Amino acid sequence: MTESVSVSIPQWDVLVVGCGAAGLSAAVAAQQGGARVLVLERAPADERGGNTRHTGSWLRMKSVDEVSDDFIDHFAANAGGFLDPSMVHMASTSRESWPPTLRTLSFADPEVVATFAEEAPPTLRWLQGFGVRFEKLEVPFLTSVQPRMAPHGGGFALVEALASEFEKKGGVIHYNTAAQDLIQNEDGVVVGVRATGPRNKPLEYRSRAVILGCGGFEGNAEMMTRYIGPRSLYFRSMSKGCYYNKGEGIAMALAIGAAPCGDFGSWHASPMDPRSDRAGPSIYIYPQGILVNQHGQRFVDEGPGPTDETYEGVTREINAQPGGIAYAVLDTTLAKVKHPGSVVRSEVPPYQADTLAGLAEQLKIPADALEATVAAYNKSCQPGTYNEADMDGLCTKGIAPRKSNWARPIAKPPYIAYPIISSIVLTFGGLRVTPQARVVNQQGDEIPGLYAAGETMGLYYRSYTGATSVLKGLVFGRLAGMDAARSVRG
Repeated sequence: MTESVSVSIPQWDVLVVGCGAAGLSAAVAAQQGGARVLVLERAPADERGGNTRHTGSWLRMKSVDEVSDDFIDHFAANAGGFLDPSMVHMASTSRESWPPTLRTLSFADPEVVATFAEEAPPTLRWLQGFGVRFEKLEVPFLTSVQPRMAPHGGGFALVEALASEFEKKGGVIHYNTAAQDLIQNEDGVVVGVRATGPRNKPLEYRSRAVILGCGGFEGNAEMMTRYIGPRSLYFRSMSKGCYYNKGEGIAMALAIGAAPCGDFGSWHASPMDPRSDRAGPSIYIYPQGILVNQHGQRFVDEGPGPTDETYEGVTREINAQPGGIAYAVLDTTLAKVKHPGSVVRSEVPPYQADTLAGLAEQLKIPADALEATVAAYNKSCQPGTYNEADMDGLCTKGIAPRKSNWARPIAKPPYIAYPIISSIVLTFGGLRVTPQARVVNQQGDEIPGLYAAGETMGLYYRSYTGATSVLKGLVFGRLAGMDAARSVRG
């Protein structure tokens, strides 16, 4: 490792890497605990906030005082791969009795999840103290299975409220500065970071604790290909905040022996219009029609269940198609839904034609294949009562793949189509932490002085537990800041 040039800077109690929900929550909480705090942020000041800045920040909460009914159950159902039953049994006991091996394994720690659920309400009430207002949402998908809340003004409001609180109390943020390596003393305690400032200037910051809240690795093509695979070439970031997430927080901790956690080979996928240049141009209207690939063929059940719980799996199937793209094909009657601005968030109009052949020409797919696919699908649709607001069981028969709900013929021109690719909203792989957000090493021991929160900590496997990523950053950022401040005082 190349030694950097030391610069004359003050000693900090807590150094926070990242300026999104996780980093700012950590910074404010540590500051409230009496610590002198410095935040390092790769982005310039007018783009601070990472992914949080660009999201609606939906929260899986029934109210400010209660998480959704399925909060813990969803994490438990997506806790990892095929887990060793003996390890599962041990994980159900008190954490203090766990053997070191169990503390290092990659799975969703039940105590971390329980802490998440328990600390979410006090975290939201804490944010209300800074002027953040929360509101209940009607989930405007074709179906809604769990309640949602959001801060008024979305993630931008969270960033501004927390950053303002931090700065008015004397907190310092160094922008255009990216952390690169962790510094440890002879006892293995993390005591600072080496960073790169403007014009590639090497910097060194010393502190008594470091909190990593700098996101995942969506903006790092090498890590994306290494962990998720070559088809990550076809992804596009859901928001511009992803571009600043280069994965150093994860990489620098792994380099000193931190234990990984979360599914490094997977990602939170959401269907998006590749033609759009706005943040979050999601396309959720596909259950109304069919999805075809570049060969003009169907490849997936477009209506397998509640859309807000199944779109991720469908989107991953889209990514697996030739060129990583598919097309939602409907007629204009099918496209008339109750909340059109919610199921289509792209500003770009759909392709439209009076004939399927004309639509196929615009999509550059075989016309005869598209016509045959639509004819076979229409023939398989059965009589029944359509219900946009719930799973209606209106399924196809005699065709593969089956469509389980909302199956109605595509028969009234003009015909329309939206191109859909997989966005990447966030990566799943990160660092293993304790319920206090302390990073654990490969021997099962805590790494003194090192914390991780938000995307930098790993928790997700299989299917993303919707509306929890920003909440995870807020909760564990606050816990990390509180614990780091207590440690500094001690």
